[in-house]
Parts: sequence; structure tokens; C-alpha cells
Amino acid sequence: MRGLELALAVVKDLRVARAPAAPSALEELETDVLARAAAGLSDGTISSDVMHLEQVRAWFGRPLWEMGPGDADVYFGKTLRNTAKGTRLSRAQVLKTFFLSWNCGTRSRSIR
Repeated sequence: MRGLELALAVVKDLRVARAPAAPSALEELETDVLARAAAGLSDGTISSDVMHLEQVRAWFGRPLWEMGPGDADVYFGKTLRNTAKGTRLSRAQVLKTFFLSWNCGTRSRSIR
């Protein structure tokens, strides 16, 4: 066929390089994932939730438990302003669930 040419392009690795997680962080993530699986959530849902949390964490640049209401306002009101409504809703729900479970875990650890 005429007019078809092949071209090469530079491909950038899209994976974010970061330090390996601490054993305690991995244990908490595994506990959370197992709890969600036991609650009947599908692997796809769990994977999607983790992906959303990783994206919020990458934007925030610090542990999510340090995030305050003002940070969330900036993230959802400015950073995600032009993002699809469903994406904003999913991220908000995942973040809400994260903080609810984190607060419960913090309270149960402080009671022990």
C-alpha cells in the first residue's frame, strides 16, 4: 500500500520508581486486601481501589493518613476538576473507605 510508512518513537517507562515498602506497610496492605476479599469484594474491585489510592498518594507525596480536608479540597476541586465524574466519585469513595478503616484500625490499636 502506498503512503504507509513505519516510524520509531521513544517509549518511556510508565512505572513509577519508588523504594520498596517496609514490612509493616506490606502487612497492613495484605490485611486490608484479605479483609476486603473476605467481605466478598472481587479481585478487580480490590485492584481498582488500590490503584485509586496509589494515584492519590502519588499526587499527595506523603502518607495518606497525613491528608487533611484542605488537601482533599485541592485534589478534588482543582486537580481532578476536568476528570470524569465517575472517576472523581470512585476516588472519593475509595479515600472515604480508606480513612474509615484507618480510623477504626488506629482506635483498635490504641485500645490494646
